[in-house]
Parts: sequence; C-alpha cells; structure tokens
Amino acid sequence: MSEGKAQNPYRLLIFEPGRKYESPLILNPRKLAEEKQSMLLPGHRLCAGCAAPVVVKLLSFAIRGPTIVVNATGCLEVATTIFPYTSWAVPWLHVAFENAASAASGVEAAIKALKKSGRLPYDHVDVVAIGGDGGTFDIGFQALSGMAERGHDIMYVLYDNEAYMNTGIQRSGGTPPFAWTTTSPVGKVIPGKTQQKKPIADIMVAHRIPYVATASPAFWADAVQKFRKGLEVNGPSFIHVISSCNRGWRFDTSLSIEVTRRAVDTCYFPLWEYVLGKGYFLTARSLQIARKPELKQPIEKFLEVQGRFRHLLKPENRELVKKLQEYVDAVWEDLLERAVNAPR
Repeated sequence: MSEGKAQNPYRLLIFEPGRKYESPLILNPRKLAEEKQSMLLPGHRLCAGCAAPVVVKLLSFAIRGPTIVVNATGCLEVATTIFPYTSWAVPWLHVAFENAASAASGVEAAIKALKKSGRLPYDHVDVVAIGGDGGTFDIGFQALSGMAERGHDIMYVLYDNEAYMNTGIQRSGGTPPFAWTTTSPVGKVIPGKTQQKKPIADIMVAHRIPYVATASPAFWADAVQKFRKGLEVNGPSFIHVISSCNRGWRFDTSLSIEVTRRAVDTCYFPLWEYVLGKGYFLTARSLQIARKPELKQPIEKFLEVQGRFRHLLKPENRELVKKLQEYVDAVWEDLLERAVNAPR
C-alpha cells in the first residue's frame, strides 16, 4: 500500500515486499477518508441497511500492513464473492461454516513456517477470521475454541446479527430471548425464542486469551481502537461486534446505526474489553453510563424500533419485557462488579 493519500479509493490493497509497515492508528474522520481505504470494494450485494460492511470498513481502518482474511460461510461471504467476482481488496479465503478458525490457524502456521525458512517477503502478516453468529456461536465454535486453546496469533471478528440471516432468519445461539425468527415464531404457544443468548465473549474470556472486546458500529472510534488492539496482541484475540440486520430485525434501512446505538444505551450490549492479567474495562458509552447511571435507557428503547420484538409491546406481554429487563440489568450489574474502571 503506497505512502500518503489514497489516490484511488477503489483498488486492491497492494503491500510491497521487503517494506516494514508501521501504519499509525488514525481516528480523525477527514484523515481516514484521505489516507485509508476499505478492504471491501463497491459492488457487493449485501442488503441496504446491513451493518456487516460497516464493520468491515471499521476493521479496514485498523489494519497495519499485509493482511489475510478468512471468512466463514454467511451473509458477508455470500454477498461479497458471487462467482466470478469479488469485492475484497485483500487476500481472502472462504471456507465452510464450521471451520473458519481452523483454516485461519493453518494460514497462520504457514506464515510462521515461511518466516522461519526465510521465504516470507514481509516483516509481518496479520490473519483475521470473520464469522457471523451461526458460524461462531454454534457451527464454528469447536474450531474457534481450538484456535484459542492452541494460541494462534489470529484476530477473530464476530459480526453478530443474532440469527441465521443468510439462510432464512432461523434462530441461533446468538438470538436473544423472545425474539421472532422463522424457527422461533410468535404465537399463543410460545413468545419467540425461549432460551437466553449465549455469552460468547465471556466464554472466550474463559479461554484466557490475551484480548477480548465488544464493539458497536455506532461507536466507531471505540471499534477501530479495539480492532487495532486485537491485531497487536501476541496470540489470539476475539472481537464481538453487534451487527444489525434490518431484514431479520424488521426495521427501516435508515435505522441501522441507531439500533446498534440503542443496544449500547440500554445496556443490552455493553461495550467493554478484557486484557489478560488486567481484567475487564468498560469503554466508550458504557463507561459513561457507569459513571452516570441516569443515562441508561430502558430496554423498551431497543425493542420498540424492531419488528422482531413487536409482540413484546402488547399489554399482555409486559411481564416478558420485565423479565428481559431484569436479565439485562443482572448482566450489567455483574459487569460493573468485574470492571476494573467501574465507579465503586
């Protein structure tokens, strides 16, 4: 990638062999527009209003040099690589739903072998694995856990749209309680999904990997900083990003960022990071809420803009909203107890 301003924002990212890349982290919007380009080029067929390409663009602002992306099957993969075309501006590998972390582990091991034998023309190559909730919470969890246990130097990015959106909006381990999906329908018998959302980020913390964080596209600078931290640690890192889906969540395409903002403001999706040996730290808006609890919004503010929760706003389902609020509050209070920088 050439020095200075990006001359053409729609081009392949070319990294020169033999050059040591020390790309500074830029958080000034104008400088980002002038000097950085997205790893995702125009022409992809992701839905209007999809947050996944926004997540990839924020990730692009954090990369520091040669980067290889390994992508699990899902919305992002299907819509960006419709044969024979691709929207990716960096080396990219698609594997199955279940083995993105395993394939990324193989790529990382090959890079180590090439470097050891003196055949790698780059000072360093970052490996990023990307998967949705289906390929992370459920089908791909075994490979992800193995990647973490073996200690591969890989950053795994989860874009969590909370259902199997690519195949028809079926519930996943990442779907929240009481949400409508095509396999957790709302009716007189059941009020949507009856199970809780799997605490995937805390599960990754339990693997004792160097870095785990949550992020939201609505708080872009926080997300970019966390992506860079995940790349810089020596060993595996895991970034859990909430990625709204207007088709599955049932909201207008103009509200994508607003919905992910409300997820944080209601503490449904708190922003935090975990650093091995140091503990949990609240970040961005969640740290502000911890310092000023009156900023915390009721869960209805998150629910009211989404059709998948429309049934919860009916008078007969107020008890379900209360249960969901109690659950969100309990998780938030637990996080406040854990966070090193939370007010005491």
